[in-house]
Amino acid sequence: MNSTSSVFVLSAIFLISGSQAICQTIPAAPLPAPSVAATNWSRLQSSQGSTEPGKPSPSPDRNGTAANPGSPDSSSSQNAPLKLSLHDAEQMAIKNHPRITIAALSALASKEAARQVKAAFYPTISINATGVTTFRDGNRITAGALNNPSVFDRAASGATASQLITDFGRTRNFSSAANLHAQATEQNAVATREQIVFTVDQTFYNALSTDVLVKVAEQTVRSRQVLVDQVQALEKAKLRSALDLSFANVSLAQAQLLLVDAKSNRDAAYANLAEALGLPSERPIELVDLQAPQPLAGTVDQVIQMALANRPDVKAFELEHSSAEHLMTAEERLQLPDISALGTTGITPVASNRLGTNTYGAVGVNVHIPVFNGFLFSSRAAEAKYRARAAAESVRDIKDTVARQVRVAYLNVNSTFERENVAAKLLDQATLSLNLAQARYNLGLSSIVELSQAQLQQTEAEISTVTAKYQYELAVAALSYQAGR
Repeated sequence: MNSTSSVFVLSAIFLISGSQAICQTIPAAPLPAPSVAATNWSRLQSSQGSTEPGKPSPSPDRNGTAANPGSPDSSSSQNAPLKLSLHDAEQMAIKNHPRITIAALSALASKEAARQVKAAFYPTISINATGVTTFRDGNRITAGALNNPSVFDRAASGATASQLITDFGRTRNFSSAANLHAQATEQNAVATREQIVFTVDQTFYNALSTDVLVKVAEQTVRSRQVLVDQVQALEKAKLRSALDLSFANVSLAQAQLLLVDAKSNRDAAYANLAEALGLPSERPIELVDLQAPQPLAGTVDQVIQMALANRPDVKAFELEHSSAEHLMTAEERLQLPDISALGTTGITPVASNRLGTNTYGAVGVNVHIPVFNGFLFSSRAAEAKYRARAAAESVRDIKDTVARQVRVAYLNVNSTFERENVAAKLLDQATLSLNLAQARYNLGLSSIVELSQAQLQQTEAEISTVTAKYQYELAVAALSYQAGR
């Protein structure tokens, strides 16, 4: 066999084996809406083996093992992987995350504070028991007060009661302000819960993305290792130069660096996910990518109105504004009088003869009229007025912020959807370009530089496709969060 025949035989072997290794692609779940990207992902998924129809494709775990939601639970082992779908992760975070517990406890504390203010509506009753002995019967206390009451030997017990009749709405407004503040705290707890859930969504999709990117990097290393082995064999047979082998080794080293970075990013993503879940310590996790979230229907203005009506942080600011207005009214009425009823009764079984009867009792009404206290009440009223105006401006500010956040999230959904379709087309073209460059190199019609460039473009296209897919799903989740759903 002459040298020309050897070249064509080796080239044919190189073309068949190299094309089979490089044309392998990554699995991915179908998009929520029909598109070029959905067709491309379905084709890529079938190239590595399809799953049973109607069942989701499990996401690989951190060790490269695919999760199987239907397998028996092995969580009895401490090191057993924790299999989680997005819904499972959200529920775990709601149950475990300390910030959610802190917000719930703060809401309960605010309710108790409202009960404390409401206590002024109820009567105050106290029971007293007193025993007194004197140096001399009829002593008078002459220091410490303007009056000089007499003190007698006695032993007595009795009860005293007081009841607010009216303070012209001051206590009622104080109570309303406290109740509204408690409701605002409850809405803040809901907002904290939704924020934690959205953080879980972010870290979940980021972890899924890094899982697939690790598979892309591993496949790239395998493909370029095959190329290195083939070029090395051809170089030994004097059919390729040492320069070609050097370029192949450089491409392999680049792929290995990509794999190292991908694994590092995956470890960081899972650490962030464990923190978002509220797990006390990191443990192996297998993520199950069940179904992509569905985008919200309606125009951007409709979604903004939905957010203004549903967002718990907007409700919290509105309740705080109402609370500040009631507090302002209560502070303004501090200068009005308050009227209370008083009553006391008791017995004196042991007493001096000068005290007369051994029982006592009295009822009365007291009117308290504030006259002057160094402008304290007027200053408190002015402070409450300014705080109420500030609360009104805070409501306007949060509504403007929410409208901007929703508009940006809405546009981001559209842009990431378009990016996903473009990335899918880019992957098709990059794969075709790589196959052509591989064939040309095998036939000796191009240098390894052209092949290396095609390999790099195909790897970047795979990374862009994976990134675009999960960026779109995260954008849909972000819009749902911003809309208050």
